[in-house]
Formats: sequence, C-alpha cells, structure tokens
Amino acid sequence: MNPSIIGRVDDLKLLLDLMPKRLSSYLMGLPNLTSLEEIVLDLGYCPEVRFSHTVYRLKELGEFTIEDIKGVTERIGHFNTDNRAGIERTLHRISAIRNRSGNIIGLTCRIGRAVEGTVDIIQDIVESGQNCLFLGPPGIGKTTLLREVARILSSVSQKRVIVVDTSNEIAGDGDIPHPGIGFARRMQVPSPDKQHSIMIEAVENHMPEVVIVDEIGTEEETKASRTIAERGVQLVATAHGYCIENLIKNPTLSDLIGGFQSVILGDEEAKFRGTNKTVIERKGLPTFDVVIEIRARNVFAIYNPIANFIDCFLQKDPLDPEIRQRQQDGEVTIKPAKETKSKKDDDNKDDETIKVFPFGININRLKVSVESLQAPLKIVNEINDADILLTTKSKTGPKSKVAQLTKTHKTPVHVISSQENNDITKFIRSLFKLRTSDELVEEESLKEAQITCKKVLNESRFVELAPRPGYLRRLQHEVAHEFGLNSMSVGEDPNRRLRIYPRV
Repeated sequence: MNPSIIGRVDDLKLLLDLMPKRLSSYLMGLPNLTSLEEIVLDLGYCPEVRFSHTVYRLKELGEFTIEDIKGVTERIGHFNTDNRAGIERTLHRISAIRNRSGNIIGLTCRIGRAVEGTVDIIQDIVESGQNCLFLGPPGIGKTTLLREVARILSSVSQKRVIVVDTSNEIAGDGDIPHPGIGFARRMQVPSPDKQHSIMIEAVENHMPEVVIVDEIGTEEETKASRTIAERGVQLVATAHGYCIENLIKNPTLSDLIGGFQSVILGDEEAKFRGTNKTVIERKGLPTFDVVIEIRARNVFAIYNPIANFIDCFLQKDPLDPEIRQRQQDGEVTIKPAKETKSKKDDDNKDDETIKVFPFGININRLKVSVESLQAPLKIVNEINDADILLTTKSKTGPKSKVAQLTKTHKTPVHVISSQENNDITKFIRSLFKLRTSDELVEEESLKEAQITCKKVLNESRFVELAPRPGYLRRLQHEVAHEFGLNSMSVGEDPNRRLRIYPRV
C-alpha cells in the first residue's frame, strides 16, 4: 500500500450486518477486507464479492433466494427514486435492481471509504481557485477525490465549501454529513432532476467560496455550472467519460469546455489557414479552467488551461497534457505538457521581424497598415531578401510573373483579394495573430476590475463596475477572488454588472 495514502474503512461491520448470516460470517473471516469494494447479490446467483484486483463468486454459499433479498432490503429500509439507499453517517451505498413489477431482485452494495492523501498529487491545482472538472469512467475514484477535495479546501485552506450531494455519495446517508468532508457543508437533493436548482440555491443563499458537485450530466446542470462560474465561485465537479475526446463529442457536456460552432471562412482566410472553408471553432470561454483526466487511480492527465487544448484538438494537433503519477513508494513523477504548436508559432512571430516583398501591391498602403498595427513587418525591394511574397489574386496564374518568381526563388506566396486597405490589414492581423478590438475590451475590463478591487480594499465599501457581457464579468469575478474579495452580478442585461464587496 502506498505510504502517502491512508485508507479508512468506515464501519464495514454495519454493512455486513445487513447481509444474510452465512455471507457476513464468511466475509468477516477474510484477511483482506481493506481492499473489498463491492458485494453483488442477484436472485438465482451465488454472491459475488469484488476486491480491488480480483473477483470471487462464492459458490459454497449457494444461490440467493427471494427470501435472502427481502431480508436484506427490510433491514436497509427505504430506497429513493433512483433506487439507492445508504447507512446513516457511513459512505456505503446500496443500489437495487427491480423487475417489471417493481420488486427488488438484485443488490449492489458498494463499500465507501474516506481516503486521505489522494489529492496531494494535484493539491496545487485544487487550491489555486481554478474551476476543476474530474473526468473518468465509473469506479475509478472520482467521488473519493471530491470528498478529499472538500476536506482539504474546508479544513486546510479554510474556505467556505458547500457540497451538493445528489445521491448522498459524497457525505454519506443521513442528515449529519460524514467527517470525511471536513468542515464543508452538505446540501441534499430531493431527487436527481433537481440537482441544477440546488446548485444555484447554494450560491444564492449560502455565500460559498467553493461548490462541489458530483456527476454533471444534463443540459440544466451544464447551464447551472456556467452560472456558478460567472458568479466568481470556484466549482469542482465530475463527469463520466474515459478521455477528453468523450467530453468534446458529447453535445450535452461540450458547453463545459466552451461549446462548438461551425464557421464559414472567406476564400482568402481559408487559403491562408490551409483549411476548408467550413471549420469548427470554440464558441466561448470554457466553464472549467482545468480538466483532470483520471487514467488510473494514481495517474492523472492535466489539461491546463483546457481552452488551449481544445483549440489544438480542433486544429487536429496532438494533445499532450501534463501527466502526474504516484509511484509505489509515494514519490510523484511529473511529465510536463508539451508546448502547443500554435503557441510556438505565435512566439516565433512575436520575436522575429518578417520581411515581405510586395508584388502588385501599393507600397504606401502597405506601409500605412504596418505602421497603424505596429506589426514587425519589413518591406524589402529584392525577392532574395524576402521571407514571403505578397500579391493579389489578379497577379497569380500558371504563367504569371509570380509563378516564375516562386519557381526560381522558392519564396512562400501569400495572396490577398485586392490591395485595398481592409484586405491588407486583414492579412497583417492574420499573419501576426494581432489582438482584435474584443481582446482590447477584455484587457480594459480586467484593468477596471483591478482598480476597483484596490478601491474596495482602501475604502471598505462595495463598488459597482460598468455593465459587461457575461464572459467579461466572469473574468472580473476571478480578479475579485484573487484580491480576496466577494463579488456578485446585479441588474438585468444589457445593464448587468459586477458589484465587489469588502470581505467580512
């Protein structure tokens, strides 16, 4: 067992006492109960016990009868609408299988454990305040991680944490939450279809700094997640999926990572990019800043920031996230993420001046555009000195002068529609990935939030910012959080704005 991880079985005897006498006596005599994960009881089958690395079918105990099943269910008590039940103040979960008549004919008894030390490998990310989404298949330990995240953030980081516990898996059954979540508060959900409304209620009524949710899976929950993130509250959640591609291709959950839309490019833009005219692009900012893919119990693939990796995926670039792995001796090895191709290209273009040889282009117009954009573009008079050749569509052709020049000099050719100012400016922006007016507005919004936060700290009173769209308000919420201040959005669109409060 890994020395840095402490497994704690929570009153396993309480669960075994629910089982038939012959099964509980048999299990109590086993030496490796600490690795027991599930007990499966099905009508007409022998009991099955599942350990972390093996499965046993106990033929010596005989087939389970309807009386055996009824005896267990009577001791358990009530099952809720999603056919789950629990034992008060423990983390064990019992799930039922029913026949067409509604009678229980099978039980899956899952052993719950509060495992301390599992978050150490990613604690720096969890404590950074970023919105984190854990991705992994069922049974790999997502809920166990959430439980430990709740304990770390509430007890160690001293943050106000609310756990939205839809099926009582995170904090156990009963009204008093299990101590495994530390000082976090738990909100129970009447039925699974009301999870999204409880998520919003948690933020509106209880002023949390962190909201923890298990299993986001519906469109309403996706929208509620975005609402929480826009209000400046850290969101930590899980979703089912084996890899990041599952999330991208899921139409319900893709909004968590920005959503996607089909865009039609102009002829020149498509030619410049080297793509088809119709491309898929990210629709907006992701709800979550980081996606952590759980590949094994001690292996994590970290996509941080997720927006960059999504853009790379859409450009068909390979995804190479940061890999963190805990070895048997407790040592953590980290394989850093490789720099994306697009980022490297941007860095090279920022650091180097590109020399252009204009052919059939008005040089004065080109100079004006270069100066207005302050682009690192130098106009040269000889093609031998040029990095690229710039010309118009009318000057190209199989027998044109441009075709002859490129055969001789092998200089890359960039073609624009015309030598009008708009086309020249568009070319320069694309070449150097220059910021648009939207990016400048984003910078202005962040600067406004920083100035306002300093004012709130100095004057100890709330201050309202100028009205902004939702994605800009979310960035301003993050700035307020970095300053240790509370914030909320007030008003109705288009006058919805941020209000920043001093910390009480």
